[in-house]
Amino acid sequence: MKNAYFKLHASVFLFGFSGILGKLITLQEGLLVWYRMMFTAISLGLILYFGKKFKKISRREILRISFVGFIIAVHWVTFYGAIKYSNVSITVSCFASSALFTALVEPAMTKSKIRPSELILGLFAILGVYLIFSFQTLYSTGIIIALVSALLASVFTVMNKKLTTTYDTSTIVFWEITSGFLFLTILLPAYLYIFPSPQILPSKIDFFWLLIHSLFCTTLAFTLSLSALRELTPFTVNLAINLEPIYGIIMAFLIFQENKDLSSGFYWGTAIILISVFGQAIISYWINRRKEKSIKKVHP
Repeated sequence: MKNAYFKLHASVFLFGFSGILGKLITLQEGLLVWYRMMFTAISLGLILYFGKKFKKISRREILRISFVGFIIAVHWVTFYGAIKYSNVSITVSCFASSALFTALVEPAMTKSKIRPSELILGLFAILGVYLIFSFQTLYSTGIIIALVSALLASVFTVMNKKLTTTYDTSTIVFWEITSGFLFLTILLPAYLYIFPSPQILPSKIDFFWLLIHSLFCTTLAFTLSLSALRELTPFTVNLAINLEPIYGIIMAFLIFQENKDLSSGFYWGTAIILISVFGQAIISYWINRRKEKSIKKVHP
């Protein structure tokens, strides 16, 4: 369990840095995600091939995984779109709403009961987002897009939970990224027609950041998070991802000085999000202790 938490938080840190890269890369969000998924699919495919870790799966299951890849692609486009319309700090903070969405989406998809503690902590996260929204109306469009991105993140996290119980994590990531890239390839001409971009090819510095993004903040981060998801619940994973704003905000403050554009409501909202994160950690610890005690009573 400790190893799973380490993998989870390592992936969260890498995901947090992806927001910084999203602002450093000057490409439009659709192109950014297209290049990111292409480089990731190639690098991960080579790793699996030469490492002889490529697992064969049926065409039916590939289609099932591909649907998740499509959701991931749209999630990333909305995530980087939110950054373009607001900034890194606000986007990653609003991403915390994925906790509430997961508390509602997971029971609906798995036909399980809604857990009151998860719902309450999720509502805390939404309260934090509301405070940010109230005091940062200049970025309202970016905030709304970020909420859509958070909803999509909760959906594919729950779907990935089922997949990780059956398939190797690297294989899942490869097919998800590859299918997402193919979907974007089909949709990109229409997207660029609606949202024209003056820059199609990445500059040298953009190319460098895209490689870093693909290898570390995608291939490595996704593999670590899916591996952790084998042992942890989707809600715990998504709530831990709420630490992504903290990593992202600190880096955005240091690199872009975004703190100059943020109000007091932003800090209050972020504080409430932190309460929900640590609250979940305490509740999870308490529940696990109770399970361990009950097991010892049955099997002394």
